[in-house]
Amino acid sequence: MTTLNPLLSRNQQRTICSQLGNVKLKLLYKASIHGFTGAAFHQRCDYQAPTVSVGYNASGYVFGGYASQPFSQSGQYVNDNQAFVFSFTGGKLQKYPCTNAPNALLMQGNSGPNFGNVMILIHGNQPVTYSAPGNYYNFNAAEMHGNDLKLTECEVYQVEESTELDKPWRTVVWESGKRAELMESIKTYKPIISFMSQIRVLLIGQVGAGKSSFFNSINSVFRGHVTSQAIAGSSSTSLTTQFRTYSVNAGREGKPLPIILCDTMGLEDSKGAGLDVEDISSILKGHMLDCYQFNPAAPLHPESPGYQKSPAVKDKIHCVVYVIDASKVSIMPPKLEEKMEAIRRKVNLLGIPQLVLLTKVDETCPLVKEDLRNIYKSGYIKDLMQEVSVRVGVPLSCVVPVKNYSGELELDLSCDILLLSTVIQMLRFADNYFDDLGYQVCSAKYRDAY
Repeated sequence: MTTLNPLLSRNQQRTICSQLGNVKLKLLYKASIHGFTGAAFHQRCDYQAPTVSVGYNASGYVFGGYASQPFSQSGQYVNDNQAFVFSFTGGKLQKYPCTNAPNALLMQGNSGPNFGNVMILIHGNQPVTYSAPGNYYNFNAAEMHGNDLKLTECEVYQVEESTELDKPWRTVVWESGKRAELMESIKTYKPIISFMSQIRVLLIGQVGAGKSSFFNSINSVFRGHVTSQAIAGSSSTSLTTQFRTYSVNAGREGKPLPIILCDTMGLEDSKGAGLDVEDISSILKGHMLDCYQFNPAAPLHPESPGYQKSPAVKDKIHCVVYVIDASKVSIMPPKLEEKMEAIRRKVNLLGIPQLVLLTKVDETCPLVKEDLRNIYKSGYIKDLMQEVSVRVGVPLSCVVPVKNYSGELELDLSCDILLLSTVIQMLRFADNYFDDLGYQVCSAKYRDAY
């Protein structure tokens, strides 16, 4: 399949879209690929509306028209009170509205886009412009196309609603210096409790949500290349069958970072499958040792081999992170939601801060897939994060989007900054846990003294 690359520049697209509202343009037809004929145009563009049609000539002129009504081959005029023709002059858009709406568009089978038989792009199945200003569109022909009527290209774009916001709703600095700053902040972080050297973060999520991939991605950032230490991939059942604790080093020969990521078996909606809620309790309280083999039918209990009966603060979980696939938020099974709610209640009782990691955002939103830096300009992703906030029961400020490394072979600056920013949030949340822990210790001493 041939890829359609727009000739209309990004600035020109933005300028046209600014006249139409919160929209984007999708290229439907390109004459140099599909053919300079009416049939080729109608095959690709009939009954697609609204549309923006653009002509180009060898003199460098860019001009065209907007139609809110769909094109067809009826041979009739069509009423369109929103139609206009335009040209780019000196980089600026010159707009000429239709002066007689009932005759705004003419549906001819042997031509391309026809604006009231006043301006036609591809006329008589030839790569030429028909131009007769003054009837229903009043424009100056010399300013419109320089009186050069031979077309070098003709494109038609469908106008689609866009989720892009006017400005980002969260501020992110997308620069290499920021990545270095975030990495240094993580390397030099020290828990506020002096005897602690590392915090422990528990990753909980549905099968395939990206828990193991998140560890691999953080590891990749600090290694300087894409790695895959933890088992990750696509499967209907959990690829993680053991409780694993992963420490990330600051480079191949570097010291361990002050964070341990704890990976678990994936959550499943059916009873007796996936991670058991009781096993979550054991992990949170520090009773479960690394490499414990999960058994959904028989959760860990005090008499189990390897059960840690007297865990220290360093063995407990200091921050819980729910990992949720952005593409599956709306289809989350009710049983799975119930299981997550049961887990959240246990986490709340223990006073452990909670964060939500929204993964695969690039697979969910075309705007973000186009450029990850659009993550906080996507109204769709913002709505999704708000929905997750309600479903999980945490404030919106506790929901962070990321893109894990999956098919890439090289690191990406934008991806790294989102990942590292998420780790910073985990460290801050762990500090909150230790703050509360300090308060509880002081309260206990106060009670003992009196």
